[in-house]
Amino acid sequence: MFDNLTDRLEGVFKKLRGTGKLTEENIKDSMREVRMALLEADVNLQVVKDFIARVTEKSVGLEVTKKLSPGQQVIKVVHEELVELLGGSTEQIRLDGRQPVTIMMAGLQGSGKTTTSGKLAKMLKDKGRKPYLVPADVYRPAAIEQLQVLGGQLDIPVHPSTTDMKPVDICRQAMKTAEEDGYDTLIFDTAGRLHVDESLMGELKDIQSAVQLSEILFVADSMTGQDAVTVADKFNQDLEISGIVLTKMEGDARGGAALSIKNVTGKPIKFIGIGEGLDALEIFHPDRIASRILGMGDVLTLIEKAESVVDRDKADKLAKKLRQSTFTLEDFLEQLQHIKKMGSLEQIMDMIPGINKLKQLKDAPKPDEKELAKTEAIIRSMTKKERQNHKIINASRRKRIAAGSGSAVADVNRVIKSYSAMLKMMKKMRGKPGRMTGKKRRKMPKGMKR
Repeated sequence: MFDNLTDRLEGVFKKLRGTGKLTEENIKDSMREVRMALLEADVNLQVVKDFIARVTEKSVGLEVTKKLSPGQQVIKVVHEELVELLGGSTEQIRLDGRQPVTIMMAGLQGSGKTTTSGKLAKMLKDKGRKPYLVPADVYRPAAIEQLQVLGGQLDIPVHPSTTDMKPVDICRQAMKTAEEDGYDTLIFDTAGRLHVDESLMGELKDIQSAVQLSEILFVADSMTGQDAVTVADKFNQDLEISGIVLTKMEGDARGGAALSIKNVTGKPIKFIGIGEGLDALEIFHPDRIASRILGMGDVLTLIEKAESVVDRDKADKLAKKLRQSTFTLEDFLEQLQHIKKMGSLEQIMDMIPGINKLKQLKDAPKPDEKELAKTEAIIRSMTKKERQNHKIINASRRKRIAAGSGSAVADVNRVIKSYSAMLKMMKKMRGKPGRMTGKKRRKMPKGMKR
């Protein structure tokens, strides 16, 4: 996400880093380029004007400190203003107060409301809540069935809605069921339209009147840019939404909607959808997203993702295996599974600080999901004994593994070679007690033992 904007800003700040002194002239030149970068990212024109004015005002006359170079100080100001532009602070859904918590998902057709309802339910279930999915879209073909399928995959109950029922009646009945069966969070998946119309708003207002809503989340397709901002503003005027969910952020290289929507509507982005998987929903952190835009990475989110897929006890066992050189191909396969759960390789790489500079290099390696899948298939084609001891894999075994995984013998050789190199590297990094890795053994003074 934000790839185009990140590349443009990186070019602007590269020039500033080489500046020995901040002047009104070079700041204005830089801000002119930042302005063009934001407009190309499809950010609202007035939002861009206000942003540039604030950054320029703070940067002109900025006292240069010894700790930061002139360019770094301007980047610091831009980062602070980006954080404010994106919402300032993290705002999550309100789960305290009146129970059960009631969340209505609203938005246009095709924005991803139904899938997002499932993702949100999963996130809340993982936090210990007891969610109840409520299909209230009786118009779109198979909308009810889609939510029922998602509920089945997630093992989350779904209200038995039918297309001959009125949406407001469905919501009332669901409230009664939730109170009787002890569900503490209801998620209403409402109908959308191709565009905003009176009948759609009337139906949503009826639900709002019939059910005391804790949250109204507007779901928008981030790929539609300023159209998403305009529609969000209209929904907010009619319904007084409490927050925004931006979907398809993994494919939004410009990011105009995310950078404009809070400023225009006054309502925070609470979640972003970053993929099709049911775990591909993230809490929106303005400070972390601002860091990503400026190519600084997002280490906190990367750590959180790792912690969510790696069990603490298993991590300790893995560390012990690495120390004792007993890390097998079976363990390697398990780590590949963890990486897949964290998201795509592209998304993971984008969270690493400084990765944008590496990506700009001519011969920079590109993340390849197909190679990852091929490696997994090759290891799965091995027997348990082969995974536990790769040294027994001779020529005939390699042929069998290649045939079983639909790959070539050369691919099998590459996987084993990479794994062996990794073992050697880990052994070298660990070193041996009492020895200095890569250096001659030093003589110890008399009377001292190793």
